[in-house]
Amino acid sequence: MIITSVSIYQTDLPLKEGRYNWSNNNSIEAFDATIVEVKTDQGIVGYGECTPLGPSYLPAYAEGVRTGIRELAPKIIDMDPRNLHELNRRMDQVLRGHPYVKSAIDVACWDIFGKAAHEPIWRLLGGYAQKEVKLYRAISQEEPEIMARKIAGYKADGYTKFQLKVGGDADLDIQRIRECRNILDPKDILVADANTGWTMHEAMRVVSAVRDLDVYIEQPCPTYEESLSIRRKTNLPFILDENIDGIQILLRGLQDLAFDGINLKISKVGGLTKAKLIRDLCVATGVVMTIEDTWGGDFVTAAIAHLAQSTPEEFLLSTTDFNSYGTKDIAEGAPQRKNGIMSASNVPGLGCKPIWSALGERKYHIGAN
Repeated sequence: MIITSVSIYQTDLPLKEGRYNWSNNNSIEAFDATIVEVKTDQGIVGYGECTPLGPSYLPAYAEGVRTGIRELAPKIIDMDPRNLHELNRRMDQVLRGHPYVKSAIDVACWDIFGKAAHEPIWRLLGGYAQKEVKLYRAISQEEPEIMARKIAGYKADGYTKFQLKVGGDADLDIQRIRECRNILDPKDILVADANTGWTMHEAMRVVSAVRDLDVYIEQPCPTYEESLSIRRKTNLPFILDENIDGIQILLRGLQDLAFDGINLKISKVGGLTKAKLIRDLCVATGVVMTIEDTWGGDFVTAAIAHLAQSTPEEFLLSTTDFNSYGTKDIAEGAPQRKNGIMSASNVPGLGCKPIWSALGERKYHIGAN
């Protein structure tokens, strides 16, 4: 089996709540999604997706996904898509860095691998470790009472895990954390995610002010070193996200005892192949994970579900269903939230079929027609 062509589609994913806000006054109303279609000479077709959280979150942006795939695609024509390690080595050789560009191709090839093997991706990633996964809900940054009210509403929908977007004014963030923790049950999980938004002195003020609460602190400062300094001064459970973008920094963090958990985003590390490697190392070293992506629709949600469901429950802090945040379906068969949980498909591959009317006209095509 060989890859014969790669096609690229673009679609916007508007938000049900109208706007999503996070640190440093960043906000977005509709996400720019890229969907890639990889065809083979045996008629098996795979799909992947990459949807960056705007250009200000990570060194990644939507048009860069499409430009990068156009650069990569000619170099992987005639490769076997099931030979995933060799495929990833080739992509790394011909395009240095830019892991997010490679993610959609990698996931599409996992989709092909699963279909060729007549197995769902979760089985190829290690098999069922849990029958269903509990979801977290991200709470967009707003006034403390509004965020607390939204949490109350999502609790009624079955959610028990919440990721609070902080990283703004330190005094307001303290109020946000306190008001939201106060309305939660003791067993509910609250993560205060600063998304690199605090300076070190602001982060110290916040972690000191909420040290009596049951709350996780996630990525307080922009750099690894700044965040490590906060980690060493607080007893609160500590998560790193934006800084953990590959195996080398993960190994450094393990050596430095820099975290209790990490946020493993599939596109941030380059796709499911490298995400699996990081996941397995975290399990081996006792590190808990949030498994997700930067953002996305149905294809991203499906990839998240497969990786999360093949992860032992004690190492999965949380995961999410991005397709429930938007107003547009782009695939049939994607996981759907029910009472704060979701399950990966048992259909071979990702288990998703594109809704072509939602994807629109093909933007680029590389390879055979």
